[in-house]
Amino acid sequence: MAATAAEGGRELRVLGTWSSPWVIRVRVALGLKGLTYDYAEEDLTNKSDLLLKSNLVHGKVPVLIHAGRPVCESLVILEYLDEAWPGTGPPLLPSDPYDRATARFWAAYVNDTFFPAFRALFKSLTEEQRAEAFESAVPKVETLDRAFRECSKGKAFFGGDAVGIVDVALGSHLVWIRVVGGTNLLDGARFPALAAWAERFLAVDAVRKVMPDAGKVLEQYKGFRAKWIAAAGSA
Repeated sequence: MAATAAEGGRELRVLGTWSSPWVIRVRVALGLKGLTYDYAEEDLTNKSDLLLKSNLVHGKVPVLIHAGRPVCESLVILEYLDEAWPGTGPPLLPSDPYDRATARFWAAYVNDTFFPAFRALFKSLTEEQRAEAFESAVPKVETLDRAFRECSKGKAFFGGDAVGIVDVALGSHLVWIRVVGGTNLLDGARFPALAAWAERFLAVDAVRKVMPDAGKVLEQYKGFRAKWIAAAGSA
């Protein structure tokens, strides 16, 4: 059952940037829960007073503001949504304690192990750097492919029949993975199960509504690279 943003004084607002995978996580989860919210696009070169006040430690997005109180960090926000609206939409975390711990482990793996490897590919400026970063990232994808087989138990998603926290954690990066790493990083021949999962995840209604356009993401990435190359040349 969908809930409104103002239900019971539960006003919801998200501070974010349109292409951020971390923000996409939160917006997908809100969509899965059927929760309505106000969205405020932030300019990270000129952060709003609200953002700086809401995330005093890091000053980063995403921030979820619920009834005037801020919640920061994307995975923390996902768990918060599950706990604050336990009967609304599909649960993002399993009910079984062991399965829940396993899901938390793999969501953390996406943040702490996969993403740093992918970030090196994202930041690579030369073909040599790119090749080295790509080779470093592939074993992390292999691990995620094995994790999918373990967590899904033969079903459609890491979360089983429905999208769960690991799906949202990894799936939020899919457009960037395709823009930066090309189709080879999630190669259908090498990782057929994970590649098929990616297509299913991107087809979920709550995902389609908030996932940024790949062409616009590519243009943003080209802009980033141009700045990095110019900075490297002047160093």
